[in-house]
Amino acid sequence: MDDVVIARSMFGTTMGFHIIFATLGVGLPLMMLLAELLYQKTKDRDYAIMANRWTKGFAVLLGVAIPSGTIAGVQLSLLWPGFMEVIGKVMALPFQIEIYAFFIEALFMSIYVYAADRISPAMRILSLIFVALGAVASAVLITNVHAFEGTPAGFRIENGEIVDVNPWRAFFNPSFITTAGHVAVSAYMTGAFVIGSIAAFKMLKESNRTSAVYQFHRKAFQLALVVGGIFSLLTAINGHESAQLLHEYQPEKLAAAEGLFETQPYAPLAIGGFTDEETQEVKWAIEIPWALSFLAGDRFDTVVKGLNDFPREWWPPLFVHTLFNAMVLIGSLLLVLAWGGIIWIKFLKKKHFPRYYLWALVFGGPLALLSVEFGWIFACTGRQPWVIYRLMKTEDAVTGSTQLGVLFILFTAIFIILGTAVVLVLLHYFKRHPVHQELSEGTS
Repeated sequence: MDDVVIARSMFGTTMGFHIIFATLGVGLPLMMLLAELLYQKTKDRDYAIMANRWTKGFAVLLGVAIPSGTIAGVQLSLLWPGFMEVIGKVMALPFQIEIYAFFIEALFMSIYVYAADRISPAMRILSLIFVALGAVASAVLITNVHAFEGTPAGFRIENGEIVDVNPWRAFFNPSFITTAGHVAVSAYMTGAFVIGSIAAFKMLKESNRTSAVYQFHRKAFQLALVVGGIFSLLTAINGHESAQLLHEYQPEKLAAAEGLFETQPYAPLAIGGFTDEETQEVKWAIEIPWALSFLAGDRFDTVVKGLNDFPREWWPPLFVHTLFNAMVLIGSLLLVLAWGGIIWIKFLKKKHFPRYYLWALVFGGPLALLSVEFGWIFACTGRQPWVIYRLMKTEDAVTGSTQLGVLFILFTAIFIILGTAVVLVLLHYFKRHPVHQELSEGTS
């Protein structure tokens, strides 16, 4: 592999690992807050136990998110000095503000973990509100750097020099709001489905549907369904806004996502299949007539630009169509699963969930995380060959070092160790502190 490929692979591996913990680091605090609110409203101790147990798991995940995020920060400076020169002069605000967001999250997380039993109900709720706000603010601020890469603003490059710098224009770049919304709602959706997966698995293992343990997990499952249903719908709406943003600012990325080669109105939406560059078609795809035009501009006659309107060296890798489809397919499946469960219980008034439905939700959490991975890879790969769209190519931003292979291996080994450690710690902790033990302590 050449140096650019190794550098991209190394940073991609780092972010692929970190994004799991970063996403759950945003999604779980909302679930913790909702459980605490339900406890204060209903005085049902099950919800207090949920909030406490989820907080313990969140603390372990946060302990891995911090070092993996630190590694990502080090690699940005190590691997992409050309990019970081621009960021340092133009887009440093998100990194600076993120420090305060993380400080708020860590401070109130410590208060809730170590003093929850000694503070007032209002302070418990306030602590979790600040944990949730700090977590989502950190994610939004860091993701804003990615938004800036796709829709750069607030500066120009003239004769190789950065001029006319306006940090606030760079911060509030054209895709800031849509990207910020996407990272928030998708993380909340993912956190809910991960909780739902665990609860569904525990319900399947518990044969006695009247037991306190089963009822505990059922409450967690139903809370996860409601949150997952709401935010899966919001994620779908945000996806529509994202498509319109691509149509306006990154048209070749949208064309690659849909395998569209020729500019046309009434453009079809290609579902499934794979893009064949030689024949310039998406083979074995299901085409929905006019749908892409409507998705891009809310009109069936919207003219959507095709890849052939752009120089070949500007084309993103064509496999992004598969990534995009996988992300959309998983999101659609989770939307149907969540709302199917809500309708089953709330409107059809069924008392129990079918076992096949619970098994489907067991896979909901892993699928949600997989969708996040697909979406992140699509977002970054679909921007290639640019590290800053139409201003700086990835190959121009990479380090001049040629000794990256060993570092790649070492960092990958670190992630394997960290990933293994977090799984073992979580399994060990919850095995030693089973939910039935906490439920019995509450009734003794």
